Amino acid sequence: MFYFNVDHDIQLRILEPRYSDEIFSLVEKDRGYLREWLPWVDGTKSAEDVGHFIRSALKQFSDHNGFHAAIFYKGKISGCIGLHWIDWDNRKTSIGYWLSSEYQGNGIMTKSCKAIVNYVLNDLGLNRVEIRAAEFNKRSRAIPERLGFTQEGIIRQAEWLYDHYVDHVVYGMLSEEWKGMK
Repeated sequence: MFYFNVDHDIQLRILEPRYSDEIFSLVEKDRGYLREWLPWVDGTKSAEDVGHFIRSALKQFSDHNGFHAAIFYKGKISGCIGLHWIDWDNRKTSIGYWLSSEYQGNGIMTKSCKAIVNYVLNDLGLNRVEIRAAEFNKRSRAIPERLGFTQEGIIRQAEWLYDHYVDHVVYGMLSEEWKGMK
């Protein structure tokens, strides 16, 4: 299975059904926090729901259309990161991620995103990586900003979150820009 050592504390591992209970525990513990920004939280009511998502993510991986990975920090799952899809014709993709509140402030997500950007631009040969974040989700927006992504615009009312719409800020990174940053 796919795994990647980001540094001595952080490892990314493709989601597997055996992670369902641990991921569900993280979601359950942080339900209120995650619900503020993620539309799937209310639909995640059991480890079985997580298992269904993992099976669909493994199908996506086997179809060579992206992946979803658990982020391990010091041996424990701290969140998830992945590619929503891969548009092979236009050589672009989009990264999504979430991190448990107890693990924030350690640089975990910035380092994990950097590793994924390196992978998709250098190893997969894609040309563009996009990250979208809710306009007022400052922590999520800080990730692409720290990594030097270009803020390209705002998509108004891009996502329905339970009882209201949120605008998304779109960030992009091109392969030629990423190579120039090294």
